[in-house]
Amino acid sequence: MLTREQVIEKLDIVKDPFLHRTLAETGGIEDIIIKEEKQHVSVKIAISKPNTAEQMQMQQEIVTILKEAGVPTVGLRFSQLSEEVIEKFSPEDPAKPTLLSGKTKTKFLAIASGKGGVGKSTVTVNTAVALARLGKKVGIIDADIYGFSIPDMMGVENRPTLRGNRIVPVERFGVQMISMGFFVEDNSPVIWRGPRLGKMLKSFFTEVEWDDLDYLLLDLPPGTGDMALSVHNMIPTSKELIVTTPHPTAAFVAARAGQMAINTNHDIIGVIENMAYFESRVTGEREYVFGQGGGQKLAEELDSEVIGQLPLAQPYQEGESHASVYQEDHPLAKVYQQIATHIDDNF
Repeated sequence: MLTREQVIEKLDIVKDPFLHRTLAETGGIEDIIIKEEKQHVSVKIAISKPNTAEQMQMQQEIVTILKEAGVPTVGLRFSQLSEEVIEKFSPEDPAKPTLLSGKTKTKFLAIASGKGGVGKSTVTVNTAVALARLGKKVGIIDADIYGFSIPDMMGVENRPTLRGNRIVPVERFGVQMISMGFFVEDNSPVIWRGPRLGKMLKSFFTEVEWDDLDYLLLDLPPGTGDMALSVHNMIPTSKELIVTTPHPTAAFVAARAGQMAINTNHDIIGVIENMAYFESRVTGEREYVFGQGGGQKLAEELDSEVIGQLPLAQPYQEGESHASVYQEDHPLAKVYQQIATHIDDNF
């Protein structure tokens, strides 16, 4: 009879039929029981997709190997590999590399803030639309998993569809988008823990049928928590916009988000000072309701520059629409066009 070590040696070279990696690489041999009195070897194997026709072929291969080595009877059990192992060895489609492969022309632009409520998502959608108005192919990933708002801000009510096993993103204003908001009912809260959220977020990059994008904007969670760090570490390379208000505390907190970008080797392309002032329609006077200087101070601290100062304002009223996108003739849309041009020139 074979020893345990000999069984491992014989089976280590067998490949997982879907991952095309050997059992030695995947750690797929989970258990071996040898019953010498019954001349029987029982093996438990973990593969990526059990209960398939490919498993049956693999089973026959293993039985043949062991019987040719002198084992009279063989028993096999199959289980599934861990998600971590499957993700590690999952082959990419060579015909169309994923966004995370680093082999596409898509440029990543992350929009970050130190705290919520400073208008980061408003900046994201309007910058995306401004880039689209420059003729670029643009997408948005709403990576603020707990505080998703992109579908509502873009005035989108329809949901993504499926094409085969791929998700087709929703498009409006010439911008494709995907968000956790499409996958919950009635604005329900997302009560998930980190690993499940991380898997969902990764699927936004790898399982969505994006066009051949020029830019993919990432609306990051505010602050420097686990989800923001996960996105920074997930994408191959990125430039980053930091959004703040003029208030000194907001700028102080935003500096942490900027430092996270620097620490993860992402370049800061500029600072956006949102809610910089309020301009009266009647008198034209500006009131600096949140103070002054926070954006400039932040830019100096991050060795960057303020590329846009945005006043408190709203899009024109348009019937029932409550989208947060400024119409092309709106004064703020012209500021966003300048921001988009700066991004395109300096990427």
